[in-house]
Amino acid sequence: MSEKETRDYKEKETRRMVDLDPAGLVSRKAPDQAKRQFMNYAFFKLNPEFRRQSREFIEAAKAEFAEVCERWAARGQGFILRSYSLVGLRADADFMLWRISFQVPDFQAMQRELNRTALAGYLSQPYSFLSMQKRSIYVDRFNPEGEGVQLLPGQGQYLFVYPFIKTRPWYDLSPQARQGMMDEHIYVSAPFTGVTLNTSYSYGIDDQEFVVAFDSNYPQEFVDLVQRLRFTEASQYTLRDTPMFTCVKKELREILDDLA
Repeated sequence: MSEKETRDYKEKETRRMVDLDPAGLVSRKAPDQAKRQFMNYAFFKLNPEFRRQSREFIEAAKAEFAEVCERWAARGQGFILRSYSLVGLRADADFMLWRISFQVPDFQAMQRELNRTALAGYLSQPYSFLSMQKRSIYVDRFNPEGEGVQLLPGQGQYLFVYPFIKTRPWYDLSPQARQGMMDEHIYVSAPFTGVTLNTSYSYGIDDQEFVVAFDSNYPQEFVDLVQRLRFTEASQYTLRDTPMFTCVKKELREILDDLA
């Protein structure tokens, strides 16, 4: 080939399977300021003293609390509310409100209204997790479009929730090494079609790094899934994934009847 001859070069279009620069040191990608859904998993515990009150007081207090929740559930404007019972399932929490909004102040505004009810005087919140929905940096070869950035929750009768933290050595691994482990993780999970994973992110806005919530109608399938995932390489990089909550989807008035 003469020096004057040139060869046209065009890089083959391929879909990168992993973000090779997750820290942004090379690409210096601009910050993402697009609206995302925020999530609040608010767990409540009832003081037994409430059950010693008169039946009239108990029913009125339950109705007042339920009316506030029902008004917020019907609010629209991107606000979503799901209610779950933990009565008889855990000693430290009786029910959970899964609140989703594009605006964090919505959580405070609803909580302010709840705090002014009579029932709130007998409630404590042993746990409350804040997280945000965002697209995963890992690619699911079974679902190449990856996770969406908006969530419609509460499709299953059960919701299994826990905060999650990775070890620091996980972030020292190369992007390719982490993607390889996630490939195994995804491959192992693929047969469990009765379980839907909702992963949200808490970097910098709460103590955990993720909040993991699994929607399902089949608790037996979820138990088998978690057991199988314990044998994957990625599980060696789990620092903490407790406490774990088994939540049963119920209408709020039915939950309050469970309480008293």
